[in-house]
Amino acid sequence: MVTIVDYKNYEREDGTKFNILVVQGGVEAVKSQTTGTTYLTARKARVSSTFDEVTCKMLIGKQLPGEVKKVQTDPYEYTVEDTGEVISLSHRYEYVDTEDQIVSDNVIETELVA
Repeated sequence: MVTIVDYKNYEREDGTKFNILVVQGGVEAVKSQTTGTTYLTARKARVSSTFDEVTCKMLIGKQLPGEVKKVQTDPYEYTVEDTGEVISLSHRYEYVDTEDQIVSDNVIETELVA
């Protein structure tokens, strides 16, 4: 399960506005690569929506089936908001609906037989 914890307003280049929902997965233990100590965290992902701001506010706290998964990407630079530090990443987090995941894990690709 994931929980809707926030929403953000964005504006496209053409001036149209839209909202995204921020979902957060469950608590997980992670070991620091620099200190070796364990800390608790929760993965977050942004999900596009067609909701207006009022609806987004009402959805905060609601739970959805699914999880936030780490997905590999091409390397890119990211600026840490709190410190301003620019780091290189090669992953992102995305929301995966439980039903979609079950289907993708169990569907066999069709193959051409010669």
